[in-house]
Amino acid sequence: MGFKCGIVGLPNVGKSTLFNALTQTAAAQAANYPFCTIEPNVGEVAVPEPRLEQLAKVAGSREIIPARMNFVDIAGLVEGASQGEGLGNKFLANIRETDAIIYVLRCFDNDDVTHVSGKVDPIADFEVVETELMLADLESLEKRKANVIKKANSGDKEAKAQVALIDLALDQLKEGQPARRAEIPKDDVKAWNMLQLLTSKPVLFVANVDEASAATGNDYSRRVEERAKQEGAGCVVISAQIESEIAVLEEPDKTEFLETLGLEEPGLARLIHAGYDLLGLQTYFTVGPKEARAWTIRKGWSAPKAAGVIHGDFEKGFIRAETIAFEDYVACGGEVGAKEAGKMRSEGKDYIVQDGDVMLFRFNV
Repeated sequence: MGFKCGIVGLPNVGKSTLFNALTQTAAAQAANYPFCTIEPNVGEVAVPEPRLEQLAKVAGSREIIPARMNFVDIAGLVEGASQGEGLGNKFLANIRETDAIIYVLRCFDNDDVTHVSGKVDPIADFEVVETELMLADLESLEKRKANVIKKANSGDKEAKAQVALIDLALDQLKEGQPARRAEIPKDDVKAWNMLQLLTSKPVLFVANVDEASAATGNDYSRRVEERAKQEGAGCVVISAQIESEIAVLEEPDKTEFLETLGLEEPGLARLIHAGYDLLGLQTYFTVGPKEARAWTIRKGWSAPKAAGVIHGDFEKGFIRAETIAFEDYVACGGEVGAKEAGKMRSEGKDYIVQDGDVMLFRFNV
């Protein structure tokens, strides 16, 4: 599935360096001046998944196919972006197309890298970008409201409901609060999402620190972690520069380098998993001699809906899902052993897929 996380922040905070590390390419030009990224760069990134390798080993799979996420490197926003400053309007439109926002905040001092505001203050940086997104949402809603009111006055029930949601969002934004903090009734969530508000998207904070602070963080990153808690958001401390160096290393050099820095795993792995959690995603597996593959679905999805990720016919003609928990699959030495041990279950249409399920779908079209 094509889930997209937009990498957002002021110019020169390390967004493109982080993106390059994520995609292990130089597709995004990392340069010491604003707007070096003119078009949004989209990169597909494999989701680190140790369980997939274990399953492939047990099944003797010839190929391993991991789940993937999309990361979008969006050019640096500046104060006034919502009014078209810099390349604001274009980039705000790019953010609108993403499923979640990753705020990259500069948490390092370096006289050689110019800060657009003249000083390092990650919280001020966050507030500048968030304010621009809120202003853009306000403008978008106010433009749309008149047309929706016309429809509502003509008796359109959906339009009436939409007017109420627009007013709720406007009230929230005018109080200086992002739309994601609004309490939306469950029945209205779909309509709320259709408003496509920038500040209704889930957010993740990335504190981009210097090399010496990669393992422990620093005073800047601790301020970011505190603000993330206040926002009810996750926070990952990472050194984009180090990650770009790690990304091109082969094993065992990569492990050795991480050990010298006091790190157990690359920060990118933590970032990708944090993005996965942010979007409420989980993984199920299909395993056989040809391939072991991870599939991405949202938490709470039923077996037929999960099957549809593989192919629409699987969902349409769903009969049942032969299911084995990951731990049972490995402990029993594969599908045959799990079946003999009574660990294979036949699940129907109402089954809610669990993270790590190994599944074989039976269908008929």
